[in-house]
Amino acid sequence: MSAAPTAPVSRPPSRAWSLLRELLVAQRREVIVGVVFLALSSVTAGAIPQCIRFASDALMASRAPRAMAFALAIAAFAGLGAWFRVASRLRVFNAGREVEFVLRERLLAHLHRLGPSFFQRMGPGEVMSRATNDLAQVRLLVGFGGLNLVNAVFAYLVNIPLLFMRNPRLATLALLPFPVFVFITQGFGRAMFARSRAAQDALGVMSERVQRVLSGMRVVRAYGLEASQRAGFDQDIDRSLEANLSLARLRGVMFPVLGLGAATASFIVVWVGSAQIITDPASFTVGDILAFQSHLALIAWPTIALGYLLSILQRGRASVDRILDVLEASPDVDDVDAAPVEPESLDGALSVRDLRYAIEGREVLAGVSLEVPAGRRVAIVGRTGAGKSVLARLLARMLPTPAGAVFLDGHDITRIPLATLRAVVGLAQQEPFLFSTTIARNVAFAEPDPDAPETRDKVRSALGSAQLMAEVDAMPEGVFTIVGERGVQLSGGQKQRVALGRALLAQPKVLVLDDPLSAVDTRTEAAILDAIDEASRGRTLVLVTHRVAAAARCDQVVVLDAGRVVEAGTHDELIARDGLYARLAERQALEAELEAM
Repeated sequence: MSAAPTAPVSRPPSRAWSLLRELLVAQRREVIVGVVFLALSSVTAGAIPQCIRFASDALMASRAPRAMAFALAIAAFAGLGAWFRVASRLRVFNAGREVEFVLRERLLAHLHRLGPSFFQRMGPGEVMSRATNDLAQVRLLVGFGGLNLVNAVFAYLVNIPLLFMRNPRLATLALLPFPVFVFITQGFGRAMFARSRAAQDALGVMSERVQRVLSGMRVVRAYGLEASQRAGFDQDIDRSLEANLSLARLRGVMFPVLGLGAATASFIVVWVGSAQIITDPASFTVGDILAFQSHLALIAWPTIALGYLLSILQRGRASVDRILDVLEASPDVDDVDAAPVEPESLDGALSVRDLRYAIEGREVLAGVSLEVPAGRRVAIVGRTGAGKSVLARLLARMLPTPAGAVFLDGHDITRIPLATLRAVVGLAQQEPFLFSTTIARNVAFAEPDPDAPETRDKVRSALGSAQLMAEVDAMPEGVFTIVGERGVQLSGGQKQRVALGRALLAQPKVLVLDDPLSAVDTRTEAAILDAIDEASRGRTLVLVTHRVAAAARCDQVVVLDAGRVVEAGTHDELIARDGLYARLAERQALEAELEAM
């Protein structure tokens, strides 16, 4: 089934315009210069109909030299106007590009702050739709839309007074159709906004399906679901096509309706103007009719284009609304209340005090407390669903850690700036995420220059510690092998060890490893544990594991069950107590014996 589109947030239109105004103020120099050039372009364009009037009247009076002089003036004004138009577009369109760039930066920065709750509501395809299609619509709104809106205003300010100065009665009659058609565009605008939003939402749903299927292509093939996924994709295409056709049909009706206004105005000028020439040739001339028609053409085009401009405005506002869905989303974790703490001042001592955490009303951790002195190694052991991974993520504040529950060297981690915390506490998660790039770049992701020669040496060392270097060397491209979408070209164990190498390369003061051995065999496990022992020298290690052999190497073992600490002590102490840990050890020893048979 296709993912349902994210429900639009109800917000006043002023919020979208307020954001655009803020962005345009930052580009005010480009905008102001562009507007000045637009004004000059309208003035030069408005001068041409008057030159046409004088030239026509001169020809009617058989004064060819005078007519030729005005012809040269028309050429001069046309050339000057063309230069002003080009200059205005360069300035205004550049402002639109800058607005798009700033919005893209804000979007990316905010996405980095958002947590799991947001991405459960909005999938990657939806996010990508907002980061590409919607940003392009905003650029079109600010550049093309803004330019034509201002151009229309200047066209009215220049040409309408010239019409009234020459013949107020005819000007009034010729302009009568325009307000009617401007009013009609308001109705078109409301319908266009709704249809634009529907079209963009449909595109987001389709993008989400494509992203999801490409990421899980192996699963799709394994279960033979190509036909059903294709059928779902066809349905998404049909919805998107219908939404865009609905918008196109509306626009197809709108332009002819608006064009009728210009035709009506032209008819009035020729009919009424001709009658006035017949009845009073001294008060009105053929040159006046030509000038009127030219002035009306300069007004008519912005008015007719107002329909398309309105489409851009409505689509742009819909896009700004969709972008605000991301920008106004609240992050699960923030450092609003953080106090300055330098990474160098932290040694890595962890303290957990009565930590409680619930997910969707279900208590996952129920009063967990433990102490990990700086430089010591502690193993978190427990059965599946005991809350081990949640505890690991809370220690690194990858989830909204409750205030007053987790401390790093006496500092509440909710008061430590996130940049400082991320530099000090490194987390290798149980389900590793790999980028669709090379193995080397995945391991060196946190390095300033992942392609530097010295970084490559660090990558090989980290992969060696993760017991993956031999397998990587056997690959055709070595460390430059492309891992594919989310590491699809690698096995589960290889992906896990690439992520482990990434964590080891970062060398944080506190290393939190969430079950880094779940997808490796026993022999590889022992070698990786040796590497972890070496890497954890002088730093704090929190090893989340279900394997007793791994826990036995740590200074302390904490056993979780149903979100509570049920045992704590050294490996030997817990074995002697004959509790849950001892039963886990006994069962794993029996499983090892059965595998060896």
